[in-house]
Amino acid sequence: MTIHEYGKENSMTVVLIHPSLVMWDYFEYVIPLLKNDYHLIIPALPGYDEEKDSDFTGVEDISGKLADWLEANGIDFVNCIYGCSMGGSVVIRFLADGRIRTGSAVIDGGITPYQLPWILTRLIAVRDFLMVYIGKLGGIKLLQKAFTSDEYSDEDLKYMEKVLEHMSAKTIWRTFESCNNYAMPETISAHGARVAYWYAKTEEKERRWDIRYVKKYFPETEFRAFSETGHGGLAVLKPELFASELSAAAERGTEELRSIMDISLERR
Repeated sequence: MTIHEYGKENSMTVVLIHPSLVMWDYFEYVIPLLKNDYHLIIPALPGYDEEKDSDFTGVEDISGKLADWLEANGIDFVNCIYGCSMGGSVVIRFLADGRIRTGSAVIDGGITPYQLPWILTRLIAVRDFLMVYIGKLGGIKLLQKAFTSDEYSDEDLKYMEKVLEHMSAKTIWRTFESCNNYAMPETISAHGARVAYWYAKTEEKERRWDIRYVKKYFPETEFRAFSETGHGGLAVLKPELFASELSAAAERGTEELRSIMDISLERR
């Protein structure tokens, strides 16, 4: 897992985790808008990392390795962590583990484990795998219609084709199997992080189970529907709006840090 960093000189830390079917450069339009104010940490997840020959491992493994990297680099507080779709799954597990104190978290259309019998979850994973694998074999426009309501340019579709060429069948399978079925710890240790769940207005029906799940595990979550885009499209199609909303979330995370520091001083 290669970690890309920008604005290391800045005191506020923001972690951005990309969705499936794209690579870390999914954030290329928002990096210039954020790097002057924040220390941006952007992992290239296994199986989606052009710099390393790897396959996707799993939500639990990636969340743990991200926490390992932060600890090894002396980062014990993250002002804001953001994850979209598959990346949202990683954020949910990262929060649940609670190894790194987090001021705020944004789960954008994040996928939660299905609360269904084992055989049904595997059938769903097979369906999703086949749909993406068809795209890998040459049906990218069919894939676009299946996964988003946004209209992308020919350049964007060529990018998707490049990502699919890089992805192995094992990565495709593990992505869906893991995001649909990752385990949560018995004890949730989010340490009071301010959690927001974003989703597109057009995907409200598809996200209803995920919303219910997040409400259960993080009951103080703020839910926000965006009408300007489809699933996972905010960072790519509305980068200025994305940057503005994420900055607001990071500021809320900074307030959480100040609160922690105040409590610490009072105890002394």
